[in-house]
Amino acid sequence: MHVIEIFESIQGETTHAGRPCVFVRFAGCNLRCRYCDTSYAFQGGTRMERAQILATLGRFKSRFVTLTGGEPLLQKELPALCSDLLAAGWEVSVETHGQLDAAAIPPGVHRIFDLKTPGSGAEDHSFVNLRSVRPEDELKVVVTSEADFGWAVEVVRRFELEGRLPIVFSPAFGAVESRELVRWLLEVGLEARVGLQLHKYIWGSDVTGV
Repeated sequence: MHVIEIFESIQGETTHAGRPCVFVRFAGCNLRCRYCDTSYAFQGGTRMERAQILATLGRFKSRFVTLTGGEPLLQKELPALCSDLLAAGWEVSVETHGQLDAAAIPPGVHRIFDLKTPGSGAEDHSFVNLRSVRPEDELKVVVTSEADFGWAVEVVRRFELEGRLPIVFSPAFGAVESRELVRWLLEVGLEARVGLQLHKYIWGSDVTGV
């Protein structure tokens, strides 16, 4: 498996925002979103065996781990690593752009699907994972405009996702005012929440490894 970095911080997004968490960032991504803040993970990385990753994680105090990227589902051994972590007593989440089939990720893992809007430059057309969501899953939507928000609301209602999993809307940093996103959400009456990228407000938008 090709690893860019392993570090401990707090979770900055999703319903777990603010929780101490260890991050494993994998190399490689097959999308190129306009607002991507981890382009340094597009290639490279250090080759690590699953046992090495588990040994490295054991040095941290937190027992909550997020597998991210890049795009972690491009790592063929990701489902096996998830199983290893669950067996070792870890709470596990996987952050994915959602356009690769995540069915092989074992039950019990928090699968965080990032629904890519038209404004991302990598619009989701397949919705491959939205037909088989699990209670432990979450849907994250980064919006760059009101049009993006409306598109996402239509998708959420088309697949009847309200009440089936947490739905978190986030403003694209520097592109949408959070107060505007709050207003849009209140106007449509969707069962969802607004989430801000907490780590960017704490450390700034250009700091990595936090």
